[in-house]
Amino acid sequence: MSASSPLPGRRVPFALALLATGIPMFMATLDNLVMTNALPVLRTDLGAGIEELQWFVNAYTLVFASLILMAVALGDRLGRRTVFVAGIAIFTAASIFSALSTDPVQLIIARAIQGLGGAGIMPLSLSLLTGAVEPRRRPLAIGIWGGIAGLGVAVGPLVGGAIVGGWNWQGIFWINVPVGLIAIPLILLVLPNAFGQRMRLDVPGVLLAGLGVLGVVFGIVRGNDAGWDSFPVLAALVAGGALLVGFVLWELRTPTPLLPLRLFRDRSFTIANVVGFGFSFGMFGAVFILIQYLQIVQGHTPLEAAVMTTPWTMAPMIVAPLAGLIAPRVGTRALIVVGLLLQAAGLGWLGLTMAADTGYGMMLPAFILAGVGMGMVFAPSSTAVLANIAPEDTAKASGTNSTVREIGVALGTAVLTAVFTGAGGQLTPTGYVDAAHPAVLVGAAVVLATALLAILLPAGRLARHPREVTLEDELAAERQLTPVP
Repeated sequence: MSASSPLPGRRVPFALALLATGIPMFMATLDNLVMTNALPVLRTDLGAGIEELQWFVNAYTLVFASLILMAVALGDRLGRRTVFVAGIAIFTAASIFSALSTDPVQLIIARAIQGLGGAGIMPLSLSLLTGAVEPRRRPLAIGIWGGIAGLGVAVGPLVGGAIVGGWNWQGIFWINVPVGLIAIPLILLVLPNAFGQRMRLDVPGVLLAGLGVLGVVFGIVRGNDAGWDSFPVLAALVAGGALLVGFVLWELRTPTPLLPLRLFRDRSFTIANVVGFGFSFGMFGAVFILIQYLQIVQGHTPLEAAVMTTPWTMAPMIVAPLAGLIAPRVGTRALIVVGLLLQAAGLGWLGLTMAADTGYGMMLPAFILAGVGMGMVFAPSSTAVLANIAPEDTAKASGTNSTVREIGVALGTAVLTAVFTGAGGQLTPTGYVDAAHPAVLVGAAVVLATALLAILLPAGRLARHPREVTLEDELAAERQLTPVP
């Protein structure tokens, strides 16, 4: 076997494996919401309307979501490290394009290309990590990975606000360039180029799923302006729904499905994906509304808004790794349910108390509740997704979960903004608050409903402590290990 294809199962030092997979994954997740604090500035500099502001976010998340599973399949065929590195290179180049954009259309296109690169980064990072570390250390690795992922999404507004306040909005994209240039040689040096089953690529599945989700989101985004009963909106919603139904039917009949629907026979996998969708929908849809409230209504600078939300954005960095460590003892279900309830409480608090003159002391407890709740969900939900998944299905299972969560971000942003604009919301100090109330409360209600559904998860406690055995024995045991119901 060539040096470029290290032996499968080769173990890499724990810290190096985390560094090589975590840095690019953090970069990709950061760009989910890194633009949020920059949106009011972009509205002025590029002359963007509220629809274009949504597409700055959704162009990234939709392409990301649509191509994650295809990237997993390509990783199986071409080598997971190969596709991982290609994703980083595309993401870095698209970041340069984003920074050089001079109008909304250019930036939307650049963000879509970033999503293409991100799709090659996110799911393969977890697959490469779990394959590179010792099986007995995988729960800790997954916990830290979940913390890094959560931190990347959560501190996006913080990092974006700090850079826009101290530099300019282009800087939020320029910072990706040195990260990409450092990450690529590190990955090539440290990680093995693992392969999976080389099945035929499911191109029809990619097109059906991607265009279906795009149609639904487009219809929701255009609904208030064009009219919910207008032909373009109805056509987009109906066509999108039909394509998604067609995707499910196709996946049931094709011998090489993009998404093996058999994975959903596992209760832990299914409910964990429902949790990922509901969590992303409610939480990050509300973030889109709340961050702009701090600037447009209360008049804070991007940096001030970033600092104010620090208790929210930084809590996952502390809580998520701890949650990953204690999850085998207390169970993933308990952590996820409590975390979602805390998030719902935080969002509900903000939705009920927002006003032009609401003091920071009134908002701070809500930020803390939401931040702690996020940290309690990220790592345990990743563990629950993979609890009963065979090693050969890990990449697709992780990819499915990433896809579902990204779709949740896109739909949450679209739906909650539709609620905002439908209630008469405008991007002005006097036209914002009354419409923001119902939008944020809808987000809180979705997260609360998700918490109730999360009760259906298996308890997620380990039946027994893992013992030191051979690699082959550990892999066989992992296939049979199930959470205590």
